[in-house]
Amino acid sequence: MANDGPVEHGYPHLETVRAAITALYRRLSYDTIRMFPTSVAPADVAFCDTDDLHLGAQRVARELVRHYRLPEARLIVGFREMQHAANIELAAGPEYFVELNDRFRTHRRDIGAALAHEVMHVYLHRLGLSFPGTRDNEILTDTAATYLGAGWLLLDAFREDGASSQKLGYLTPEEFGYVLAKRSLVFGEDPSVWFTSPQAYTAYGRGMALARRDGQQPPLTAAGWAGRRRYARDRRRAQDHHPAAGADSGDVPYSFVPGGDGPLRVSFPCPTCHQRIRVPVRGRVRARCGLCRAVLECDT
Repeated sequence: MANDGPVEHGYPHLETVRAAITALYRRLSYDTIRMFPTSVAPADVAFCDTDDLHLGAQRVARELVRHYRLPEARLIVGFREMQHAANIELAAGPEYFVELNDRFRTHRRDIGAALAHEVMHVYLHRLGLSFPGTRDNEILTDTAATYLGAGWLLLDAFREDGASSQKLGYLTPEEFGYVLAKRSLVFGEDPSVWFTSPQAYTAYGRGMALARRDGQQPPLTAAGWAGRRRYARDRRRAQDHHPAAGADSGDVPYSFVPGGDGPLRVSFPCPTCHQRIRVPVRGRVRARCGLCRAVLECDT
């Protein structure tokens, strides 16, 4: 939790975020992810100063448990002084003890954001889905919470001006915006209508621009002129017996793979779930991702 301290910006964790989206699709399946078409509604996690602190926190926790479809989980919420925003004990269940930073006693509108992250820990714990290392596992948790409909709360908790700042979660504001945009492109849901933080709008807009660029990379037909020209050059090199063309360049997402007795193939990430797809190099091709079922128009 950044509390009146510097807030990191940009996309320092982008590779891990994309790996987390892929891991979600692999572990949950397309059908399960499609069971989260609607995000947590603002009214369901609203918290005003007249609400009883502990009863209100329990109510918000129950709503997030319901949203994540964890009916057998019961959260007991307490408050204490700590460095981080919150902490949860991941035991066998069905009861889980969550401690929130004392700051939330007076910043109650952000309790839903803190609990969105902690309840997702329970969800992933029950799935048996984790990444090695604390940092990457927390990034997975933020990404999963956002992609499954509760992460807009975490981005909306980001506020920054000349005198103070606050940010919850391990992702940067732009990375939260990116994952929200990826979700929006799948479900057609615009989370910006719920933002109360002006800075959240900006971060979401930047994340959306990057998410759209994922779908504008060659060999996809939506790629721009410069990308198509670079791709054609790399393809010629690969066809001239340099099949690794593009593979060692950090600024292009595709690489060419020898086809053995068959045609040359190009490998590239699915713009929806980031699983790598291989298709033959033979002009116009329609590919379907086997993981997220996205249909991709390609010019290979």
